[in-house]
Amino acid sequence: MLGKALGIKEEEVKSLFEEGMQTMRMNYYPPCPQPELVMGLCPHSDAFALTILLQVNETEGLQVRKDGIWIPIVTLPNAFIVNIGDAFEIFSNGIYRSIEHRSVVNSEKERISVATFHGPRLDGELGPANSLVTAHGQPTFKKIGVDEFYTRFFNRELVGKTYVDTMRITH
Repeated sequence: MLGKALGIKEEEVKSLFEEGMQTMRMNYYPPCPQPELVMGLCPHSDAFALTILLQVNETEGLQVRKDGIWIPIVTLPNAFIVNIGDAFEIFSNGIYRSIEHRSVVNSEKERISVATFHGPRLDGELGPANSLVTAHGQPTFKKIGVDEFYTRFFNRELVGKTYVDTMRITH
């Protein structure tokens, strides 16, 4: 659906994402009497294309960075949060931006979340969709094998959006 909105050809989406990777992670953040002294999860963007997050017990703690300011995400009962990840930022040639986010702990209540990550197939090549580059000019990102992309991402320290920034082409 996101690819269609951009005019990316369906066969390009299928060739990269059909039979793609899906992983899941459950997070437990116990209450902490001094939450200002700890970080639940440091600032980062997700490597995958999409992240679907359920905040199980509706305790707030997820924050996104906008214009240099951390904004808390208000939990809604039975609602999912959907984040764009680095792989989709690259595939969309930067039209969709991955979200830098972090988790903070609560002083009184535990926080439980379940995240599922959807990404391209490991044997694929990640780069801007050819149909976008043809229609809109220069590629903004380098092409790389998906397996190499993940290897490099997960071998680095999680620091904001520093990894996706290394993939940018400077013109």
